[in-house]
Amino acid sequence: MSEVLVVIDHADGEVKKPTYELLTLARRLGEPSAVFFGSPDQGDAVAEKVKKYGAAKVYVVDDAQIKGFLVAPKAEALQQLAEKSSPAAILLPSTFENKEVAGRLAIKLGSGLITDAVDVAAGPDGGAVTTQSVFAGNYTVQAKVTTGTPIITVKPNSAAPEEAEGAGAVEAVAVTVSDAAKGAQIVATQPRQSTGRPELTEAAIVVSGGRGTGGNFEPVEGFADSLGAAVGASRAAVDSGWMPHAFQVGQTGKTVSPQLYVANGISGAIQHRAGMQTSKTIVAVNKDPEAPIFELVDFGVVGDLHTVLPAATEKITERKG
Repeated sequence: MSEVLVVIDHADGEVKKPTYELLTLARRLGEPSAVFFGSPDQGDAVAEKVKKYGAAKVYVVDDAQIKGFLVAPKAEALQQLAEKSSPAAILLPSTFENKEVAGRLAIKLGSGLITDAVDVAAGPDGGAVTTQSVFAGNYTVQAKVTTGTPIITVKPNSAAPEEAEGAGAVEAVAVTVSDAAKGAQIVATQPRQSTGRPELTEAAIVVSGGRGTGGNFEPVEGFADSLGAAVGASRAAVDSGWMPHAFQVGQTGKTVSPQLYVANGISGAIQHRAGMQTSKTIVAVNKDPEAPIFELVDFGVVGDLHTVLPAATEKITERKG
């Protein structure tokens, strides 16, 4: 069975959920091998986590000569690993950084690239067939790479992680990074302040607010916290300065695909819909019964979010108690 490389998404050795989703998808195509960019002394602990989801091997790439630079060194490292292992496919979580890594890797390997897939399956010939939501989510298409090794970035929440015991054999990989790849250096970093909420693009539940909040996001945040959800915002809310751009859901913000998406005071402009309409279940709260968002939802509430959300939060808190 051919290897399928899966790049591990982690924060200082703490493996994130999209990795387990990718390992689950990779098992449809072949035998998953996880790729860990990080400190070698974290390799064994990471291997213990990913082998529960089918990782037969864990390639540990010491990031000492990679982490001080932008994406080019990581692309070179994956190129060398791919040339060594000849994988059937390479899967990466669909983040801004990984999509650039994947683009550079595709050029280096002379391979085809598919980004933002929402599903991956084995085709009749055994190759990878992907499903994508395109043109602002108005169409769903299937595609496959016809040249070289398929390189695919997959959106978070595209699959439910399924456990399957793998060998998890750890293998240290030495890579050579060219001077050309070190042209763009990171000179300073600042850790993001923790909100205690899930990461927006990875959360199973997202609660967003728009122009209808009037700048008061307290009802939205209170409702989100009662559900253990991430908080998002529409472009109108971000442009008004009510929320930072990092919270924006939409075509020019982040694309989310949670199990549940709750839109509050959001009209439903195409720009916003493009970022959330692949959500599994959509609920909207809006005072305007003619709001376009109601054309998209599974459940709609016509009402003032400042009244509806506190009442819903209270009921949820009671049920949890």
